[in-house]
Amino acid sequence: MAPASRPLVMLAAGGTGGHLFPAEALAGVLAARGIEVDLVTDSRAARYAGHFPARRLHVLPAETVRGRSPVALARTALTLGLGFIKGFRLMRAMRPAIVVGFGGYPTLPPILAAHYAGFPTLIHEANAVMGRANTLLASRVTAIASGYPDICAGKPTLAAKAHHTGNPVRPSVIAAADVPFAALEPGGPVDLLVTGGSQGARVMSEVVPAGVALLDPTLRARLRLVQQARPEDVEAVRATYARLGVRAEVEPFFADLPARIAAAHLVISRSGAMTVAELGVIGRPSILVPLPGALDQDQLANATALANGGGAVVMPQSHFTPESLAAALTRLANEPGRLEAMATAARAMGRADAAERLAALVLTIGKIDV
Repeated sequence: MAPASRPLVMLAAGGTGGHLFPAEALAGVLAARGIEVDLVTDSRAARYAGHFPARRLHVLPAETVRGRSPVALARTALTLGLGFIKGFRLMRAMRPAIVVGFGGYPTLPPILAAHYAGFPTLIHEANAVMGRANTLLASRVTAIASGYPDICAGKPTLAAKAHHTGNPVRPSVIAAADVPFAALEPGGPVDLLVTGGSQGARVMSEVVPAGVALLDPTLRARLRLVQQARPEDVEAVRATYARLGVRAEVEPFFADLPARIAAAHLVISRSGAMTVAELGVIGRPSILVPLPGALDQDQLANATALANGGGAVVMPQSHFTPESLAAALTRLANEPGRLEAMATAARAMGRADAAERLAALVLTIGKIDV
């Protein structure tokens, strides 16, 4: 492999859409400026990267810490070690101007390899608290970009190289942001979007239909509901809404989810970093149910940040019951002014220019002239 004739930026992302989406947004901005972009990822994420705007895809061995047993830890260490060795050879062959990581264990081998091979490195942390992989890398990288301000507060060495860029979002999200929030009309339809993240969430299929069943019939008749459900839950959810006479579109996946967010008066969702970023850029009120049990409590931190800004209501999963949801929906439907204020507050927290801000930082750290 020969180095690129134009400046090369290598993006390291893997695992989930929460890591791939911001990398994809950055890749689009860099490519538009005439910069070569390669993607370094693991075999799992490579299956979902077919449309990623990269010149070339490089797959390195990577593994997430899945257990605390000596055997599991040794297996993870061996896999990451092999990824580092292959990554070091890759960096010496490709000679990138900079390597940018987006969190998750698949970014450890390429970022560490770039660091020890002597190339500039940058990590982007999308969540309101730094994840474990980025925490391991933070002291070694050249610079840190963040989706939220002050994630390095109390750590002067890290804070000195931290830059708040926001979370880059896809072009379809930017397009959806042009759709103004439609104020809720008295007695008019209530557009409700329910989504559980890229893999769906069983709790949404269990709680939301049961909560809708508890609504006053007059309010229930006003609902126009769009719900993402796991494939195994779709038919049961559809059957419940049909029995209740609720207009509902239920599918395992919506390719046009940003447009669906823009059409909603209210979104019920998990609070992954990219979901919260998209709610902010598009500017829609939400009820957020953070994923419980996460070691980093990143979804709780993301949801709390949006709620503290006035754009969301946080409902811990332990309190996310049909009764509490029905009460919240009733309260919000009866306060259209509050929904509009939440939409405005969410939008105020969004960073529609985050991809451009991150690209500018990449060019600076990588000493790239365009």
